[in-house]
Amino acid sequence: MTERVRVYVPATVPLLGVLKASGQLGGVPMDAHAVTPALREWYAEGDEEELEYVAFTRAAQTSLQLLRHDGKAPRRRVVISVDVPASALVREQAELGSSSVVLPQAISLASVAAIHVDSEDAAEQVGAAVDAVEEALAGDSDAQFTVDGAEDHELEWYAVSELDQLV
Repeated sequence: MTERVRVYVPATVPLLGVLKASGQLGGVPMDAHAVTPALREWYAEGDEEELEYVAFTRAAQTSLQLLRHDGKAPRRRVVISVDVPASALVREQAELGSSSVVLPQAISLASVAAIHVDSEDAAEQVGAAVDAVEEALAGDSDAQFTVDGAEDHELEWYAVSELDQLV
């Protein structure tokens, strides 16, 4: 049996629409996050659940960047949890603590384990975080405080069967 890895794919509500309509997402290499050897080494005292949470949180942060480039998308972070064969991942960075991976092929709806989306009441803080995310990544501490405000909202869990309700 092929070893499978849980991967967290940053997305937006419009991208969920693409997934619903076509049954897949991607087609070109997609950046995502997973528990990598570099992450395990960096957070050696963390158990599997804690490591998964770090990778998931980083995917949610990356969703902010996607939202910044899509002004029409609802201001709600989206993370799609998928299970893929370990051999399907490309680990881009060996930097200590990195959770970055690349999915070289599209993900199919069948590989989706769950969908995570901000509630509508998070939209205001997520919108502010979207406006500040680039500055936060550049080291601006005030912008980072704004981004952290969005992270106070936990993404809600949805089964794949609820995709119709989300788009």
